Amino acid sequence: MNEPNPFLDPARQPELYGRASRLAGRTSALMRAKTAGQPVPESIVSLVQSHHARPDRLGVVLDIGCGRGTSSLVIAEQLRPQRVVGLDAAPSLLAQARERAKDLPDSTVEFIEGDFHDLPLPDGSSDIVVAAFCLYHSPHPEDVVGEVARVLAPGGLAVLVTKGLDSYQEMDELVASAGLDPRAAQHESLYTAAHSDNLADVAASSLDVIAVLDEEHIFTFDGHDHAAQYLATNPKYDLAPGLYGNPGALATTLHEFLPDQPLATRSRITFVVAQPNKERPA
Repeated sequence: MNEPNPFLDPARQPELYGRASRLAGRTSALMRAKTAGQPVPESIVSLVQSHHARPDRLGVVLDIGCGRGTSSLVIAEQLRPQRVVGLDAAPSLLAQARERAKDLPDSTVEFIEGDFHDLPLPDGSSDIVVAAFCLYHSPHPEDVVGEVARVLAPGGLAVLVTKGLDSYQEMDELVASAGLDPRAAQHESLYTAAHSDNLADVAASSLDVIAVLDEEHIFTFDGHDHAAQYLATNPKYDLAPGLYGNPGALATTLHEFLPDQPLATRSRITFVVAQPNKERPA
């Protein structure tokens, strides 16, 4: 019997997001490897500027699943709305987001803890709602989109972002070839609940989709040491005791069984821009 998808397993969330350093390490390893693909926060800003009627006069921007606050800070700096609200369920990530926001002069950014199935904002209160790389943490992402629709103001925009089901499949092949997890390629994708091929349909459950953008992002890891820094934080694989969370031990195993060489992997990033249903009462 297959293990539960880690991104949909409530019991795994403290392990995945209980320490901000885990997500920081994962993100750092990926960003150092990126060789193609625009930074996602900048793409979000560009989509808002292209599709919102008044991108220079925004009120509240809600950033759902804000994590360590990267997108929230870019939105605040580049769009300059009256207020940015970053929401996440992980206190450790929010604490780091608040610390990072201190560097923003005259900050209008705040970070709050909450459940994206029950957003703690009033109806029609947000000009922009961003949900990047978080909808696949819900077994029912349509319910989250329903909440997004509820808090969007008339004329507002939602920008939803996710990954393709086959993202980083070259990592699967590396893990299997090294014997770290022979079934690596057979595990369910971490993004199965909300992925590139279903995100527009998920959005259309409560919103009107007005644009879909796909980008290919390519990552080239220098070698086993670099790849191990990413793999050590990836919950997809069934690793031997002592390997998960231990990049040094993972790298040692990779060096033992495979020649050291760069690894190129890719991910399809999908952006969906949507607005409140036209028939929705004002």
